[in-house]
Amino acid sequence: MNQNMQMNEELKKSVLEKVRKKAAREVNWPVTVLLILGLSTILFPLYMTIVIAFKQPSEMTNSISGILSLPKSWSLANFREAMEVTDFWNSLFNSLLITVLTVLLSIVLHSLLGYVVGRSKAKKKGYKLIYFYIVSGMFVPFAILMMPLVKQTAALQLDNMLGVILLYTVFYMPMNVLLYSGYLTNIPIALEEAAFVDGATTWTTYWKVIFPIMKPMHATVAILTALGTWNDVMTPLVIMSGSKNTLPLAQLSFQTQFGANYNLAFASYLLALLPIILFYLICQKQILSGVVNGAVK
Repeated sequence: MNQNMQMNEELKKSVLEKVRKKAAREVNWPVTVLLILGLSTILFPLYMTIVIAFKQPSEMTNSISGILSLPKSWSLANFREAMEVTDFWNSLFNSLLITVLTVLLSIVLHSLLGYVVGRSKAKKKGYKLIYFYIVSGMFVPFAILMMPLVKQTAALQLDNMLGVILLYTVFYMPMNVLLYSGYLTNIPIALEEAAFVDGATTWTTYWKVIFPIMKPMHATVAILTALGTWNDVMTPLVIMSGSKNTLPLAQLSFQTQFGANYNLAFASYLLALLPIILFYLICQKQILSGVVNGAVK
């Protein structure tokens, strides 16, 4: 009997091993081709950006081979000049200040609003209407709001970085509330009920129980909000009216009505790309650790 069971186990192992080896040999070509095409759409523009950023204007020719070819000498002259033209450190500080404060306000305020609306909309119809009203803000284009916002911020003396931060916090509220309220459906309400039994208030329950569990969603919201805020040009342009420069605003100086200095512009784009890539990598690690911690809890 034991010998038969042992033989069956060995047979199962051999069959599974053959299936694994066969699956490893087989290639899903349609998916592979799509992945290669998708990767090329990312790598080719990145290659062009790096090559042009290191080239001198004299190396830029109208031929395809001249544009795609590697620079004759790898020099950082374009980066140094781009930093001088854009007042890089000052513009970087302004962009970092706006982005960091917007992300912090979004995580705190939007998670609170998402928690209240997400837990209440299933019980009370009024909260469901509030939820739909907030989420409907995603469908309002900025072009419609631009002129009224310019006049209102000027009248309230908010035509500065503080006004831009507040506007970003409002602009990203619909999407973030949608994400937070959706994520709450994965958190059992029994955790809150257990906290209430132990004597915790609603405020304590949120900060001690719910807020830490939503760590993966905090990282997701931080990435989406930071990317949108960091790369936005229109809002600082129309609200601050050139009083303060962010990196995207400073990079407009490379484009004139007579042409564009692509070498300096691409060098500046690479400099502006590094902080947000670093932030993305940090948040990516937080998402992975947050998922593990949430599963353990």
